[in-house]
Amino acid sequence: MSKARIPRDTLRAEYKRSDFPAGLVRGKYAKRASAGTNMVRLDPEIAEAFPTSKAVNDALAGLIRPSAAERSRPKPVERSRGKTAR
Repeated sequence: MSKARIPRDTLRAEYKRSDFPAGLVRGKYAKRASAGTNMVRLDPEIAEAFPTSKAVNDALAGLIRPSAAERSRPKPVERSRGKTAR
């Protein structure tokens, strides 16, 4: 019984411009890739505090939730105390 042959990698070590007859375009898919993302660059000392993107999202969500609750809560009505006795 013979072993099945493993296909060789078809990638070359180097490519030439002539290998791409339609031409090369820098950033051809950049707009499409960035359309669904919202990247933010953190300062190095802040990035050290958050090991993963989930940790950053959880921290930001914790800040947003209380402020959103404050905005949705109606302000209490201030009532005058009436005349004070002197």
